[in-house]
Order: sequence, then structure tokens, then C-alpha cells
Amino acid sequence: MISSTYRHINRYRAIIAILVKYGFGEVLAKLELQKHLEFGKGKSFVLGETAAEIAAVSHWARVRMALEELGPTFVKFGQMMSTRSDMIPHELITELEKLQEEVPPFSTEDAKRIIAEELNSSVDRIFMDFSGSSIAAASIAQVHKAVLPGGEEVAVKIQRPDIDKIIEADLEIMLHLATLAEKYLKETEAIDIVKLVEEFARVIRKELNFRIEAAYIERFANNFRDDTTIHVPKVYNGFSSGKVLTMEFIGGYKVTDITKTEVREHGIDPKVVASRGLDLILKQIFEHGFFHADPHPGNIRVLDGNVICFLDYGMMGRLSARHREDLADIFIGIISRDEHKITKTILKLTGRSHVRDVEELESDIAELIEVYAYGSLKELEIGGVITHMGDVIIEHHLEGPRDFYLLAKALVTIEGVGRELDPEFNAAKHAEPFAKKLIMDRMSPRRLIKDFYHSATEASVLVRDFPAEAREILTLLKQGEANIKFEHRGLDPMLKTFDQITNRMVFAIVLASLVIGSALIVLSGVPPKWHEIPVIGIVGFLGAGIMGFGLLFSILRHGKM
Repeated sequence: MISSTYRHINRYRAIIAILVKYGFGEVLAKLELQKHLEFGKGKSFVLGETAAEIAAVSHWARVRMALEELGPTFVKFGQMMSTRSDMIPHELITELEKLQEEVPPFSTEDAKRIIAEELNSSVDRIFMDFSGSSIAAASIAQVHKAVLPGGEEVAVKIQRPDIDKIIEADLEIMLHLATLAEKYLKETEAIDIVKLVEEFARVIRKELNFRIEAAYIERFANNFRDDTTIHVPKVYNGFSSGKVLTMEFIGGYKVTDITKTEVREHGIDPKVVASRGLDLILKQIFEHGFFHADPHPGNIRVLDGNVICFLDYGMMGRLSARHREDLADIFIGIISRDEHKITKTILKLTGRSHVRDVEELESDIAELIEVYAYGSLKELEIGGVITHMGDVIIEHHLEGPRDFYLLAKALVTIEGVGRELDPEFNAAKHAEPFAKKLIMDRMSPRRLIKDFYHSATEASVLVRDFPAEAREILTLLKQGEANIKFEHRGLDPMLKTFDQITNRMVFAIVLASLVIGSALIVLSGVPPKWHEIPVIGIVGFLGAGIMGFGLLFSILRHGKM
């Protein structure tokens, strides 16, 4: 990993310079980078001073500013971390949510070159018309408007030149820094930072593959094929590749503009849009288990007839059927004020059968119910409930599903949009029927028959395979090839103490031998001598004295005689 980082040494130096600029030189010093890297012949890593105007900015704001200057990979990482309230402070989350991808568009010539390379034909042959300027630019791609040979208006999303190489270089450096942080920074002990970077690498590499986003859009469209309240952009696979995504051009109105009088005159009703938007998100969560994880205002367009269209399907979340049912149980448990039911559901949701102090967990759940359930249903914030639930899960050292926090962010975002459009917006009123329907479906005869069928199938497989597996185990036992693994917990301190005792005993034996040997040499009168005393004996006694005082000092320092 270190050798691969040397290939990007200039980028490494640029990253370090930015981190020092924003006041994180002390952290870099703790990572002992000089021990692991040399910054070119005759050059070394020198920590500079942070400018006074930057030092005056709050710590978390400087983190956000540094990420913005570090570029697209780090901005994306910050955006991902803004969903992890289980790992980072709320003050930092507030700053990370401000991260902006303000990047200039790349040239139209580069865009046309990439399209030609990806689709094996020139832009003039592929499109009847191609906009010379981009209509949107982000850190990974930009969008141009075009017209297909059949006359369809499309939006062509084109990946930035060499962005994949830039991101790969940054990922290598991030992984190296994460490894050093895990080794040298105590602050990272509670976070598996290496695993976090590896998970981010997996996510962003998927985002770089536009074929995956195209598949997400088609799956999303299939889920809503009979719903007239939503429009999903059509993907033109024949004009798409891993770095080019061609889809239907969406006009309509920005969701933030529909409260304006000139827009409302076209029949757009903000209250209807707010209601439909939440219903669509809830349907994605409770019915499909496949939801748009970033429904911020810039990703929502409103078409004539109050039809809603989501844009940018690069970040999608998933919930299994079991997790959806658990979520419904939690929501109904809050409304019915049943902390015992919620506690059991949380343990099931996190895959744990028990915790160290169940009563304390139930007490925290009761406190959550007091906060959310005793007000009016209108004031109940679903996103707030899920976020608070995540805090409780982390506080008790439990681990929620991977997309649990994406879900919380999506709900908080769409509730915020809804309240902007409709001051009387009631999120809980919309969510209650979805949760109750999911719970009732669990008890339907069709579902019970299906569950019984799956259980019977698994039982038949177990009965069928048991004789062969039992025979295999007996054969291994006969041949002496069976290995039984025991895991001892809590023995490490005892083993460490045992090692210390053994080392001291060996040290004492060597010391005693040295004293006895030196005494015998003195008595034998072996030359050379100093004042009629053999020199070898004197050296032996001095060595024994030094070793003895060293052992005594070690025992006294640890406070154990």
C-alpha cells in the first residue's frame, strides 16, 4: 500500500499541505508520516502554521472547508459521513451537510471525445443536436442536453475526464492515512476507520459505473409502473455506457419554485406535491425496500398535474422485508407507547438476542416515547424518530442495518421539503397506514402459507442432508482430523501477568547465576587482577548489581512487590 502511495507522491503532498493549512498539522504529526514516507530527495515533511483567519473558524467548519478544497473524492466521503450520526458528532454532521460540489464544467470538446470513445461513433452521428454548454456540472459528471435521431429530447450525463484515476489515487492515499490513524490515533478506536474507507471505496466505484445507475432507474420505474403520481425518466441503453448515461430530458418546475404565484397558476398545488412526495418515499421504504436516498430539492422536479419526478439515482438505499417489518413495529410501538415491544424489535433489528442492561435500554426507549409520542400526531417527525433511534442503538453498542442511516437522512430531507411546501404538513398521518398495512400483511393467510412453505422446504433440506453430514463428521472423528476450536475470553490479562512472572523468574535465575559465578572466579584468583581481585569477577559483580537494581526498579514502578 505504501509503495503504491509513492506513485501519487505529488498528490499526497498537496493533500498534506491543505490539511496543514486548515489546522490539522498536529494530527498529521501524530501519524508519524515522516517515518513512513519521504517527500522526494532532500525534502521532508514540515508542519507549517495555520493562518490566523482560518484558525479563528470553528474546528468542524475547518473540517468541511478542508474537504471542499481536497476535491471530489473527499467531498463525496464527507457527504457519505453526513448520514452516519452513529459515528460522528452532530456539530460535524451539520457542517458536512453544507458540503458543496462547486466545480467548473469541463470543455464541450472533452465531452464529445468521451462520448465518441464510449459509443464508438462521433457526436454528430449519434445525436441530431448536442448542446454546446452543460446544463449541470458536478464533481463526477456533467449533463448536456441533446436530441436523438427520433426527435426525443434527452439529458446526456458524461463522466469527467480521468475522474476514475483521480479517485483511485485519492482512495489509495485515504486508505493509507486511515491505516496510520488506526495505529496512532486513540480517537479512532471507537470507529473502524479502515473498514469505513473500504466501504466508501465500494460505494464510489459503483457511482462511477453509470450502467449500475441505469439499472437502478429501470428497477425504480418497474416498482412504480402503475402509479400515475410519479414519472421516472426513461433510460436509452443503446446510447449509454459505463461513462455515458443518456436518459429522458425532464422539464417541469423546481420543487422550491412551486410556491410562486406564476407556477401555481399552471395548476401546481404545493400541498398536493408535499403529500405525494412523502407517500412516494414511504411506498419506496415500506413496500419496495428500495428507496431514493438523497431526495433533496435539487433532485425533485414537479411536472404538470402535480406529478413528481426524482432525479439522480446514484445513491439508493435498500431494506430487507424483515427490516421493513421491524421498522413498522417500531413506529406502531411509539404510537401505542409500548417501550417493551420497541426494545424487543430493536434487538431483533440489530441481530442481538440481549444486551448487558435491558432495563437501561427500555428506559432510554421510554424517554424517546415521551419526546415523540405524547405530542400530537401532527408534530411527530418520522425522520427525527429514526435518528433518535440510531443514537440509542449506538449508545448501547448495537449495530443497525447498513442503510438504516440513509433511511433517516431520506426521511428528514423529504419532511423538510414537505414543511416548506405545506405548513400543515403531517408526516406521521401518512406513515401510519403504511406501517399498519405491513403489520397486517404479516398475518394474512397468504403470507402465513408462504412462510410455512419456506420453513417446510428448509426442514426437508435439513432432514435430507443430515445423515450425510453426520457421517462426514464421524469419519473425521475416526481419522483424527476433526478440529475443535475454543475461544477463551478474559484470559489476556492473566496471560500477560503470567508472562511477566515468568520473565522475572528467568531474570532472577540469570542474576543469581551471575553472582555465584563471579564469586567463584574471585575465590579462584584467576588473573588479570586489580588490587589482588580478579577483573572478570569484578565485572560480573557490577553487571549483577546493575541487573538487580533494574529488576527492583521495574517492580517498584509497577507498584507490585
